[in-house]
Amino acid sequence: MRAMPTPAPPHKMPAATEAVAVAGELHAPRAGVASLDNATGHQNMQQLIQLRWFAVVGQVVTILVVHYGFAIRLPLDHMLQVLTCLALFNMVSLLRARSHRRVTNGELFLALLVDVATLTAQLYLSGGATNPFVFLFLLQVTLGAVLLKAWSTWTIVVITSICFAGLALFSRPLALPLDHNRGLWSPYIQGMLVCFALNAALLVIFITRISRNLRARDARLADLRQRASEEEHIVRMGLLASGAAHELGTPLATLAVILGDWRRLPHFSSDPELLTEVAEMELQIQRCKSIVSGILLSAGEARGESSEETTVSTFLDDLIEEWRTTRPIEDFEYDNHFGRDLPMVSDSALKQMICNVLDNALEASPHWLRLEAAHDADALTITVTDAGPGFLPAILKEFGKPYQSSKGRPGGGLGLFLVVNVARTVGGRVAAGNRPEGGAIVKITLPLAAIVLEEEEDEDDDGEQEAEETLDRGTTETQTRP
Repeated sequence: MRAMPTPAPPHKMPAATEAVAVAGELHAPRAGVASLDNATGHQNMQQLIQLRWFAVVGQVVTILVVHYGFAIRLPLDHMLQVLTCLALFNMVSLLRARSHRRVTNGELFLALLVDVATLTAQLYLSGGATNPFVFLFLLQVTLGAVLLKAWSTWTIVVITSICFAGLALFSRPLALPLDHNRGLWSPYIQGMLVCFALNAALLVIFITRISRNLRARDARLADLRQRASEEEHIVRMGLLASGAAHELGTPLATLAVILGDWRRLPHFSSDPELLTEVAEMELQIQRCKSIVSGILLSAGEARGESSEETTVSTFLDDLIEEWRTTRPIEDFEYDNHFGRDLPMVSDSALKQMICNVLDNALEASPHWLRLEAAHDADALTITVTDAGPGFLPAILKEFGKPYQSSKGRPGGGLGLFLVVNVARTVGGRVAAGNRPEGGAIVKITLPLAAIVLEEEEDEDDDGEQEAEETLDRGTTETQTRP
């Protein structure tokens, strides 16, 4: 291996100050739309629970202030009983929120109906429609408009309107003077002011939180749609690749047969230079066949094609040797620090993924490349470093998406897109960045659980049997000693 005239570049990812893009997640579960709705439903349920605790505390303080501070007699026993029931319901809701079952629209609707019923009972006991806090019904309607489906929201509107009308007809009178001429010093005006401020504050606080939950859900849904679009793109590309392979297979096979016939012709067999050129042409045709097969696999074909049992280090060593002999690289450094070797199945998709990264790096840096393999925790990490111009900021920003390339040709930018999607299928991830001293670095992380073979049970049983036999022999020898 030739030494570089410049110091060897580091193989670690750039520091946090450098631009780094990551696509795919190690062991990342793919959440569906239903799971997103479930998470959002649980968050909204938590918001209602917090609001209900605030209502319990606020009502206790208000009742005590009005009863003892303003000397307005209230049925404390009945009103506190209503609050006790509300607190018990909130405890049940808290236990429900801790479960993993999906929070339905019906459950949120029922929770708001309980809040409406509690507010109606409290207003019935404290003056009905003449109570300035009657406008708290608007808070329930607003929450329903944000949280519930359309039919549920309109049902809340109808129920609160009926409750308001009922309170105007049937309620316990409240000894509250309606002396509006006193302005702000009127107890009724003060109650309306407190009700307005309370409504406004609660709407701002909780509607903001609920809207944030909904926006987060929408962002995750957009990510899922983007993921689905990418996978659909892979399917379409796989169909195109299948058609191309079908069309290219016959002419490539024909060329291979013709070159084989040429090799046997006296004119060619007697000329070593022509034989060398024929051998090179056969090698390139074989490479074309491998490229077509790799495109099929990378474009979404089933994994496991053309597979054979091997080990991680052997897989990497053979891959690098094959790639290096078919590419015009001037200086290539390969360091395998995987450590204790593990059995695996050689996968053409994984091979093509690594080759795509190396090919991209070779185009940017034809004079020097470095690949390092390491065993990091429970994952295989493959780091490719080059001395080229590095990634453009726009490429890093859209890393892992199709047609993101600086090559400026139609159909470009699919190499890293395929790399990301192949890594994603096994639960891995791909990170890309630029080195401070120049050049790019791409790090592939693959979970060993997805690529390594588990030990056979038969082998384990044989090992246990041998250990037992050894132990028995040792025990027998000990017993026979004088």
